[in-house]
Amino acid sequence: MSQIFISAAHKSSGKTTVTLGLCAALRMQGLAVQPFKKGPDYIDPMWLGRAAGRSCHNLDFYTMGEDEITDTVGFYSQGADISVIEGNKGLYDGLDLDGSNSNAALAKLLGAPVVLVLDARGMTRGIAPLILGYQGFDSDIQIAGVILNQLGGSRHESKLRAVIEHYTNVPVLGAVGRNPELEILERHLGLIPSNEQGDADRQIEHIGNTVAGQVDLDTLARLAESSAPPPAPPTSPFYVSPVGQTLRIGIARDEAFGFYYPGDLEAMQQAGAKLIPVDMLHDHELPDMDGLFIGGGFPESCMEQLQSNRRLRNAIREAIEAGLPSYAECGGLMYLARSLRWRGKSCEMVGVIPGDAVMYTRPRGRGYVRLKATSHLPWPHAAETGAEIAAHEFHYSALENLQAPEAYAFEVLRGSGIDGRHDGYVYKNLLACYSHQRTTSTNRWTEHFLNFVADCKSQRSGSLRPQK
Repeated sequence: MSQIFISAAHKSSGKTTVTLGLCAALRMQGLAVQPFKKGPDYIDPMWLGRAAGRSCHNLDFYTMGEDEITDTVGFYSQGADISVIEGNKGLYDGLDLDGSNSNAALAKLLGAPVVLVLDARGMTRGIAPLILGYQGFDSDIQIAGVILNQLGGSRHESKLRAVIEHYTNVPVLGAVGRNPELEILERHLGLIPSNEQGDADRQIEHIGNTVAGQVDLDTLARLAESSAPPPAPPTSPFYVSPVGQTLRIGIARDEAFGFYYPGDLEAMQQAGAKLIPVDMLHDHELPDMDGLFIGGGFPESCMEQLQSNRRLRNAIREAIEAGLPSYAECGGLMYLARSLRWRGKSCEMVGVIPGDAVMYTRPRGRGYVRLKATSHLPWPHAAETGAEIAAHEFHYSALENLQAPEAYAFEVLRGSGIDGRHDGYVYKNLLACYSHQRTTSTNRWTEHFLNFVADCKSQRSGSLRPQK
């Protein structure tokens, strides 16, 4: 096993496309590739996981401890020939002045050699002090090589290679030319998810072939061999206690909803859940299930189709009214609202939450959040009242004309939530949040949700009945 860390001098350097191409190209060579992504993110990991053929797991200093990060890399690197870790933003960028949560800090924690992807547009001799500065800023970081990106042609490449060879000792591992065909379409939240791209596999293959032809994969693999992932723990770091019975949990999986952490779904299955996919666009009836989880996504991009599927919307509303234990995050919350308005058009949604989801051109909530649980959090065995939960949010919508619930599940200490002060709309057995949670050692939300589903199931006799 070996590992390599792919970072950049700054965001929007084409790092994700290059990393995607590396995962695909290495896989084409017959290697088992395990991808990881730094920070809270759903879209990039979906692409990386699809390219590698193995689920991509996130590594996040805000929601995870250092031991949990190394355990995650060690556990999921088992059986892989190479682990490819993609950073976010620039190598030394981070929230803290000391860089304790930066990409460099993660590379140092894992002992991984770093490859810098450099956007070389408009650069010639100036690339040398850039590389030298990144080398000298932290001597504990091993910058093992650079990949030049967005090159203007062979002449541009030759100049850059000559400058780098003359002034630095950093090898150039590859030079990727400017090519619109390599670009993955974007929208307000970044790249369009791979579950929406009908030709995602073809595009991944094309990017992989391009990177394979322009990057020295053999040298990159040899550099990766200088460092092995951390030792593997005996069990998954996302392990949660079994609930003692098999539960059928419906999961919204389609073009509108696809934001799920693989570790969360894995934790549910380990605890005794059978995950039943529900296509909110095309299914007309709910499958037999004990609970429902509607994750984030882009319901606004499919809102006319969601509105057209009246039968399923009615079935979901009736099930929640009858007491179906349900959890919704961000896009799921928007879907459960009365309506969704975007670009001057409004579409009917499920209507369980008495408010209207309205899309704006700028984020209404973005970044890390910190929640404090209230006594109204419905899940048993969850965080005690007053306990804090680290999570994240990224939404361009807000709930307007909202009839506030009698109580919210969370007080927002950092972030926006539903109204700037609260998050976690509680109605009967539904909990709906703008915040995204993740199963970690300090927040085993999947276990708490399943315990809640199990308790509700044990209280039923025959069919669901409304909760008082």
